Amino acid sequence: MPVTTEKGLLAAIRDRRSIHTVGKKSPLGDQELEKILADIVKHMPSAYNSQSTRLVLLLGAAHEKFWDIVQDVMRAVVAPDQLDAVAARLAGFRGGYGTVLFFEDQAVIESFQQKFPANQDKFPVWAEHTNAMHQYAVWVVLEAYGYGASLQHYNVVEDRVKAEWKLPETWRLVAQMPFGSPENAPREKQVQPVEERFKVFK
Repeated sequence: MPVTTEKGLLAAIRDRRSIHTVGKKSPLGDQELEKILADIVKHMPSAYNSQSTRLVLLLGAAHEKFWDIVQDVMRAVVAPDQLDAVAARLAGFRGGYGTVLFFEDQAVIESFQQKFPANQDKFPVWAEHTNAMHQYAVWVVLEAYGYGASLQHYNVVEDRVKAEWKLPETWRLVAQMPFGSPENAPREKQVQPVEERFKVFK
């Protein structure tokens, strides 16, 4: 049975916001979540069809383990007077249902640099574009199904994460997206005038 949502695409784009405190409730079952993320990975475009982006879905104990690792690493790099604030922020992520990790496989990028040397300086940039599309697609789809989520960049934990889940050394951690039931309202968003950022010519 296909996974469906009543919220339209434009509504999900409009309503997508950063939710920093998330809970354990999940509108979907784990298999449905896996199918959605797999479809995003399968169908997302990439330069030269390079398909260099990698996603890891952490649920349950694995999700909590990730944020325990982040907290452990941050203790060593954050000023003592900031530890309480950092711990509170991380607790808001750890309390969620799951986390999506976004990686770029450097081996794939390097292989395309070798195949197309005239564009070798562009492939790392294009890979970032592809990764960003995956991030946004996941975020919007999670919003469409009723989850709260945010995009984080605790990339200092990369080595610990790859060791914990035995991920390839060529995978570079780009971002993390904790998600779950939304437990806080988003802050008011200050939007610059659209007419200054969007032009139409006929």
